[in-house]
Amino acid sequence: MPELAQATRFPIGTLDLIALAWFFLAFGGYQLIAGRKGFERRSIVGAVQAQRVAWMRNLAIRDNRAVDAILIQALSQGNAFFASTSAIAIGGLTAIMGSGDQMRAFLRRLPFASSDTTALWELKALLLIAIFIYAFFKFAWAFRLAHYTAIMMGATPVLTDTNRAECESHAERAARLIGIAADHTNGGLRSFYYAFAAMAWFFHALLFMLATAWILAILVRRDFFSRSLRIIAGPRRAL
Repeated sequence: MPELAQATRFPIGTLDLIALAWFFLAFGGYQLIAGRKGFERRSIVGAVQAQRVAWMRNLAIRDNRAVDAILIQALSQGNAFFASTSAIAIGGLTAIMGSGDQMRAFLRRLPFASSDTTALWELKALLLIAIFIYAFFKFAWAFRLAHYTAIMMGATPVLTDTNRAECESHAERAARLIGIAADHTNGGLRSFYYAFAAMAWFFHALLFMLATAWILAILVRRDFFSRSLRIIAGPRRAL
């Protein structure tokens, strides 16, 4: 009977459950709030999107678009690099799933580190794996969208006196497509931030909660209060 009770016991304690709930609430809530149009327009995402629209409008004026092709290729390669990095991280985390006893023995030697059961340690590793799987799909789709954007850019007509409305419409659609790709890239990059917070859970639930709050503060500052936002937005930003 004691063995049966041990086997059926819920593998996560109250403090760990609170920390995990705080992790999903903090980052999920931030994703929802920052994605609302009113907030997005005041963030670095909105400022960069305005520059994309200007880029696509200027593209229609130029006959030589070699520089634009180089720029979109560079953006595409960045997504490919991070997708590969996410796949490597998934493979590494999957490999250490079988060495949980050694890892837990190492963590127990550290001061203030929590003593986890095998099930809880595997749950922590699975959280990291899930984060990197999410990042992989985000970067992979952004990589594909960059190819679609290159096609849209190649199909951009050269601006004349008779096709101004067509060029304007095409430029806005191309800019929106680049913006969608950037949203997926941004989601993948944020996942790397989330992974750093999740790594703290291996040491202690309280450290996990503190790391989540710290990463959330970094995201808020960089999205809404950074110097780069002021530079990109310029005088058009409403203060």
